[in-house]
Amino acid sequence: MADIQGTYDDLFAAVPGVLAASLDDGDAGASVAVFVDGEPVVDVWGGFADAERTTPWRRDTIANVWSVSKTMTALCALVLADRGELDPAAPVARYWPEFAAAGKEGVLVRHLLAHTAGLPDWDGPVDELYDWPAATARLAGLTPQWKPGSAAGYHSLTQGFLVGEVVRRITGRGIGDFFAAEVAGPLGADFHLGLPAEHDHRVALTVPPPSRDEDYTASAAAGDAAPSAGTAIRVRDGNSVAWRRAQIPAASGFGNARSVALVQSVMACGGSVDGVRLLSPAGCDRAWEEQFSGEDRVLGMPVSWVLGYGRFGGTYGWGGWGGSLVMIEPEARLVVAYVTNQMREPADDTRGMDVVMAAYDGVKGLGA
Repeated sequence: MADIQGTYDDLFAAVPGVLAASLDDGDAGASVAVFVDGEPVVDVWGGFADAERTTPWRRDTIANVWSVSKTMTALCALVLADRGELDPAAPVARYWPEFAAAGKEGVLVRHLLAHTAGLPDWDGPVDELYDWPAATARLAGLTPQWKPGSAAGYHSLTQGFLVGEVVRRITGRGIGDFFAAEVAGPLGADFHLGLPAEHDHRVALTVPPPSRDEDYTASAAAGDAAPSAGTAIRVRDGNSVAWRRAQIPAASGFGNARSVALVQSVMACGGSVDGVRLLSPAGCDRAWEEQFSGEDRVLGMPVSWVLGYGRFGGTYGWGGWGGSLVMIEPEARLVVAYVTNQMREPADDTRGMDVVMAAYDGVKGLGA
């Protein structure tokens, strides 16, 4: 069995077992964290940080969590909303006047957070993702693909720039700088939107699925998904230095399971973790108000979108390309996070949910 490092409460012994099983099944490396009431009951890791399997995954190893980054960007917007500086029901153009071009005067901030703005596709070159002014100017010039608010279509890359530019217009700070100062810093969380060079040695680069190479790209979901007109992002793009340095708030966050679970415990625990309050309880409650329910025309499956998160019954969260995942359950004050550098083909990947189900077994024990 794979060697698992870290600590866990005996009630949650099944969780490191799931991690060990995935490593035994061929994964490179990963970390898992389960937080209850803002405190870790599982904080484990194992495997390797590189495809060659020469560098062990360590306590401070971090990886690109891809779309789990969206939950961090959403939290920044929710913090501003709770302070009264951002109104989710206001037109985006109130904060970003140029955005009103091409029929977007009716796009509301909540449409950005709930993937209903009609701007799902990044159609620019990959290199432009690394140039914030160019990326946001491109998006400001686009025409919505549907009436904003009337349908949902997953804004895989665009959502982060859209929400991030609203944050920048309000605060004068880039989304990564705001996150570092107002969220990660106060919490002591090792999560980054825009990774400084001094952390490069800790990064576990993304490993493509077996039999794939670094030209592997994200594929459309099964079902009735609309074909994407967007630019394909390859594994090699995400593994580049330019990607790490850039602030691509929908997809370039770097952290580990511990840092993801710590930050999102704010949302599980009524806005406060370990004496650090980022949101009021009312601000947390507002975040869970459903904005859209129905078929997502990009993902090709039924989705319930709240303000920046997917809703699944009484749980909230989202997953990233390659398998990383965060799940939040406010009723149990529970967060489960899984961060891996090992991709699998999406149709065959149940690792994150396997971790979640194992965590629930432990939660049942807590209530016994």
